[in-house]
Amino acid sequence: MGIESILVFLIVGAVAGWLAGLIVSGGGFGLLGNIVIGIVGAFIAGLLFPAIGISIGTGIFSAIIHSTIGAVILLVLIRVVKQA
Repeated sequence: MGIESILVFLIVGAVAGWLAGLIVSGGGFGLLGNIVIGIVGAFIAGLLFPAIGISIGTGIFSAIIHSTIGAVILLVLIRVVKQA
């Protein structure tokens, strides 16, 4: 994995985490928090979407959408667990 791939990976994670923070709880979680939430969200969506037969596409824009949906799922699950 080259340095360019790592940078794209981090940027997509940061944008996805930030968007998910805006959608779910009304704000971001700082740069590092957004990156972590976006990366974990991408992992969740990467496991979930193929299992239910959903394919968004390829490219950076679809990666951001994919990661954001996974991050929203993650944040909703965290919110449900905190309320229980």
